[in-house]
Parts: sequence; C-alpha cells; structure tokens
Amino acid sequence: MAHPSEMSTTPRALITGIQGFTGRYLAQELSKAGYQVFGTAHGKQTPGQERQDLYAVDLCDKQGLRAALQEIQPDIVAHLAAISSVVHGDVDEIYRVNIVGTRNLLEALAALDKKPRAVLVASSANIYGNSRAEVLAETEPAMPANDYAVSKLAMEHVARLWMDKLPIIVTRPFNYTGVGQTENFLLPKIINHYRRKASDIELGNLDVARDFSDVRTVAIAYARLLEKVPAGETFNICSGMAYSLREVLQMASELAGYEIRVSVNPAFVRANEVYKLIGDASRLQACIGELPPIALRDTLAWMLRHEATA
Repeated sequence: MAHPSEMSTTPRALITGIQGFTGRYLAQELSKAGYQVFGTAHGKQTPGQERQDLYAVDLCDKQGLRAALQEIQPDIVAHLAAISSVVHGDVDEIYRVNIVGTRNLLEALAALDKKPRAVLVASSANIYGNSRAEVLAETEPAMPANDYAVSKLAMEHVARLWMDKLPIIVTRPFNYTGVGQTENFLLPKIINHYRRKASDIELGNLDVARDFSDVRTVAIAYARLLEKVPAGETFNICSGMAYSLREVLQMASELAGYEIRVSVNPAFVRANEVYKLIGDASRLQACIGELPPIALRDTLAWMLRHEATA
C-alpha cells in the first residue's frame, strides 16, 4: 500500500472510531475543510469492500497501532474511539479501551518523527457526576458516579501525562443526538418508537434533565478546535439548556401527531443516576466563536424523518 504522504500533499486527519456515530459527522466536516480523512475501526474490513482510508486496528494492539500511524502520518487527530455507553455491560472493556487504548494512541503519536499539530481527546460531561452546581463549568470538581465516568476521568489524566509532548485538547461533550445514533441511547429509542407508531414505551426516570446538542454542532465544534489548537485546554461541548424526558416526549408527540403511553420500568431507573446536567459553554465560545444553533425540536424532527438505525 502506498504511503499516504507519497500520494498527496493534502493535510491528513485521523479519526479513531471513524465508523461510530460522531466519527461519520466529523469526517464530513474535516473533508469539507480540505483534509484527507483516515480512520481506525474495531474489527476486520468486509472482504471485497476494503477501504484504503480505513485501518482495522484495536487501540490495545500497540504494534498494529504504531504501524497504522506510520502509514497515515496524520497532521491532526480526533480520538473518538471509546466504549461510549454508561450502561455497557463489560466493565473490564470500558477501562481497557477508554484508558489503556488512549494511552497506547498517545504514546504512538508521540513516537512519530512528524508529530501531529493537534490532538483532540473526547472525554465526557459524565465526569461531573451529581454535582450540586446548577450550571457546570470546566472548573467544577469531578465526581464520577459510574464506571464509564471514572474511565473517562482517568483518560483525561492519562492525556495530561502527554501534554508536554503533544498538542492535546480535551473535550467534555454533554448529551448529543442525531440521525445514526443507535437505539441503546435514549432519544433515538424514543423517536424510533414514534416512527413505528408504537402505542407504548417503557422508560426510566422521566424527570432527569439533560443538556442536548445536535451531533452536527458537535462535529463543527471539534473541527474548529482542531483548527485553533488551544493545546492543554479542556472544553465543555454543550448548549447551555436542559430538557427533561417529559419535555422531550412532549416535543416528540407534537411532531408525530399523537401521544404515546409511557410506563416507568424500575429496571431502567439506574442507581447512581445523574439527575441534571447543564453545561457552561462560555469557554468554548470564547475560543471558537458561536456555533450554529440547532433547536432540540429541529433535531428531533430531523431524526423522525429518517429511517431508524439498528
């Protein structure tokens, strides 16, 4: 396979987890910005459908990861590959992928002769846990309340070990959604029930409130941060507004033209539930400017118009 740097002088972007929900949208943004986009994905490529811009490599495979990076020689990197669900059943895998995988990636990037000019590491607003603050700024103490959040906070500490060697930016996205997000996330589950004209839905606590953004807005924020390179900084990615599940259901009912019967399943009410998450986006806005506003109702309408994702 030809070395990517021999094929083109176009700047190269690497997205780990490129085939995930966020990765696909960020790939579009970086392509529009003039980058040749490469990605890593877990598992083997489909025979006969191999892509030269996609590397099937496990972040816990140090040798395979180093080989891929030597070929790609990325100018910028967005590290999105992670176990991204709070309710993922395999705790060992959460810690292995999110912490060890991140360390392996940063170690391999730091070993390149030509280091990238920007490395974005995606953490999570879940690290704040059940904070008593009404609005969460980046200075709020971390109080992770589940294994996923603990793994993400540990990942941030790992990233700081490499900040003297790499221009690392840490992001803490709050909840976001859009077309292509799977149904094990709450809003796609709700919207897909309405699309199917289901009469009933089982949910957990209806009073939890979340700061929801549109995935397209998140991708733009990531692309702008990679361009600005505020190395060593941490940024909330959020809208600054919170909606309860009751409010989400009301919007979805209005959009779909009918009301669904909701029952609360105790099995869906999580221990250590984070009841309210609202982010302060002022640091992000000061760095990259205002992001295009997309109202949650418009995001839900966009999702309702599209086919469900299994």
